[in-house]
Amino acid sequence: MTHTILHIDASARHTDSVSRDLSARVVANHPGARVITRDVADTPLPHVTEDWVGANFTPADSRTPAQQAVLAQSDALVAELKQADTIVIGLPVYNFSIPAALKAWVDLVARVGLTFNYTEQGPVGLLTGKRAIIALASGGTGAGSEIDHATPYLKFILGFMGITDVTVIAADRLGADAEAGKAKALEQIAELRAAA
Repeated sequence: MTHTILHIDASARHTDSVSRDLSARVVANHPGARVITRDVADTPLPHVTEDWVGANFTPADSRTPAQQAVLAQSDALVAELKQADTIVIGLPVYNFSIPAALKAWVDLVARVGLTFNYTEQGPVGLLTGKRAIIALASGGTGAGSEIDHATPYLKFILGFMGITDVTVIAADRLGADAEAGKAKALEQIAELRAAA
C-alpha cells in the first residue's frame, strides 16, 4: 500500500521561507509516497461561524443541504487527515504561537465524532496510528522554551485527535544565528532519513 503524506504549509512567505524549505525536505525523504498538499496560507480557510457550529452539532443524517454545504470544506480537510499516514506541517512561529491560517485548519478538523470522541473517561482521539513531523522555524523563539506557545499547542491538539507520534524539526532562534539554526534542522532531517 502506498504511503500517504499530508503536507501542510502555513508560512505567509514563499521567498526565503525556512519552514517551507524544511517541510519540503521532510516530504522528499519519502520518495514514492502519495502527497496531499494543503497550503493554508495561499488558500486561506474559512473561520468557524455560528452557522458552522450549528451544522456541526446537528446529527449528520438530519443536516439540511445548506448545513452540508457549510461543512463541506471541513469534511474535505478531515478526509485528508484520515487518508494520511504521515502529516508534515511547516510551522513558522508568529508572535510566539501558530499562524492564524493554521489555527483555522485546526478549528475545522478538530471535530467530535470524526477526529475525537468524548467518553466517560474523557476525550479520546480517533486518528491513531499516524505520525506527524513538525518543521518549525522561528526568529527568536527557542523551540520548547517557556515562550514557545506554538509547539506545545500543536503537539497537544494532534495528540487530542489521536496523533501522539510527533517529531519536531526545529530551525529556531534564526534571528540570533540563522546558519546554525538551519544546520541543526538539516541534521535532524538527515537523521530522519537514515532512520526511515
